[in-house]
Amino acid sequence: MGEFVCRVADERGHVSVQVETAASEAVLRERLGEKGLYVYSVRSRGLSGISLRGFSFRRRRLAADDFLLFNQQFVTLIRAGLPILQALDLLAERAARPKLRAVLDNIRNEVRGGASLSEAFRAQGVFSEVYNSSLLAGERSGNLPAVLQQYVSYMKVSGNVRRQLLTALIYPALLILVAGGVLTYVTLYVIPKFSELYSEMNISLPPLTVAVVTFALNLRASLLAGVLIAAGLLLAVLAALRSEGGARALDRAQLKLPLIGDILLKFRLTQFCRTLGTLLAGGIPLLPSLEVSAGSMQSPVLRQAVASAAQGVKEGRGLHTALEETGVVPGLVTEMIEVGESTGALAEMLNSVAEFYEEELNARLARLLALVEPILLLGVSSVVMVILLALYLPIFSMGSMVR
Repeated sequence: MGEFVCRVADERGHVSVQVETAASEAVLRERLGEKGLYVYSVRSRGLSGISLRGFSFRRRRLAADDFLLFNQQFVTLIRAGLPILQALDLLAERAARPKLRAVLDNIRNEVRGGASLSEAFRAQGVFSEVYNSSLLAGERSGNLPAVLQQYVSYMKVSGNVRRQLLTALIYPALLILVAGGVLTYVTLYVIPKFSELYSEMNISLPPLTVAVVTFALNLRASLLAGVLIAAGLLLAVLAALRSEGGARALDRAQLKLPLIGDILLKFRLTQFCRTLGTLLAGGIPLLPSLEVSAGSMQSPVLRQAVASAAQGVKEGRGLHTALEETGVVPGLVTEMIEVGESTGALAEMLNSVAEFYEEELNARLARLLALVEPILLLGVSSVVMVILLALYLPIFSMGSMVR
C-alpha cells in the first residue's frame, strides 16, 4: 500500500487536495471516480508514508528556524499587498534550503492548480496540524496575515521556552557524561593495573583498597553482562513506547518523578495552553481547537486527558469542568480557564497561564540547577578522592615501613 496526493473536484466544481492510501494509482483513480469525483492529478508521496517491518519512514519536518523565517517573510509580503501565489513564487525562488524550496514549489503548484492555501500545505505532510488549522482559520476569517502573525508569535515563545530548558540542562548533562567516562576508564583500566602491581609486590592491602579493587575487578568481569542487560532494558522500553498503553505508563512514571515530574508537567501544560490559545485567537472553534491540541501533544497522558476533555465539551460541559474531571490538569489551570470562559476571554487567559508557568519554570530550573551542580561536583570529587586514597594507601604504608 502506498500514499498518494490527489487533486480532485466534486460535483459542484470545488477543487481540493487530499491524501489517499491505495495499492496502486489505477485502483485509486477508480475508487475516486466511483465517489463521483473528477481526478485532476495523482502523485505518489514516495517514502513519506511507507512502513517496513514496523518502522515508519516519514518526511522530516522543516528546521524550526527556516520555518519561522519563511512565515515572517510570508506575513510581510501578504501585508504589503502581494498576492499569495506571487508571494509563494518569490519565497520559493529565494529559499536557501533545498528541502524548503522543494516544498514551496509543490505548494505553489497546488495553489496554481486551484487548491486553497491550507489544502496545499496540508498535502505536503511536513507541517504540524496546528499550523494547518491556523491557515484554514485565516482563510475562513479573511484575516490570514493576523492569524499567521499569531502563529509566528506562538513559535517564537515556544521555541524560547524549549531553548531555555535545553540550555539549562547542557552543563549538568556534560558534567555527568565526562565524569562517567573518566570514572569508567579508571575503574576498568587503571585500578586493575594497580591490582596487578600490588599482587606482584605481595603486600597486604588496606581494607579500603581491597574493597575498591574487588569492586573494579567484579565490574570488569561482568561488563558484558551489564551491557547486555542495559541493551535489553533499552529494547524493552522502546517496545513499550510503540504501544499506547506502554507509552502512557512510562509517561505517567515520568510525571511522578520527584522534582523533575512537576517540571515536565508544567512544561507540557505550557505548550498545551499556548497551542489552544493560538488556535482560539485564530478564530477556530473550541472543539476543533481541543482536538488539534490533543493531537499535537507529545505526552500520552496529557493527550488522553485533553481528548477526554474534548469529549466532555462535546457533551455540553464547560472546558474547566471537563479538564478538572481528568485529574491531570492542576487546579490553577482549570480555575483560570473558568474565569476565561465566564468573561469570554479564554484565549487571553490561556496565554496568561502559559506565561505564568514559563516564569515559574525558569525560576524552578534556576533553583534546581543551583542545587544540582554543586551536588554533582561534590559527588564526583568524593568518588575520585576515595579511588585515589584506595590506590595510594599501600604506597604510603610501604613508605612508613621503610622509615
